[in-house]
Amino acid sequence: QVQLVESGGGLVQSGGSLKLSCEASGSIFSISAMGWYRQAPGKQRDLVALVWTSGTTNYGDSVVGRFIISRESAKNTVYLQMNSLKSEDTAVYYCYALQRGSGYWGQGMQVTVSS
Repeated sequence: QVQLVESGGGLVQSGGSLKLSCEASGSIFSISAMGWYRQAPGKQRDLVALVWTSGTTNYGDSVVGRFIISRESAKNTVYLQMNSLKSEDTAVYYCYALQRGSGYWGQGMQVTVSS
């Protein structure tokens, strides 16, 4: 089992920045990817960004050029630097880890961008 603990969410003004962190613990061997999804009220959960152990990254179309995902392997932690935030970025952000075909989720945290 993989446990994911998120931090860094909160309230920020439009145009501002916020950095999210997610630390993995437990049985963390063979995690192939970590990243972030988000879910706004009444909408499906969508990909924000993923980073693979190879270093390859994937981003959702709406965040390309504004968000940057990175990882610190020694701390089993992944970060999401969010810049130029918009009101439409308001959502619950979930950390995600993929291990041997199984997905694990964090508890989720609110990010609210005020206009």
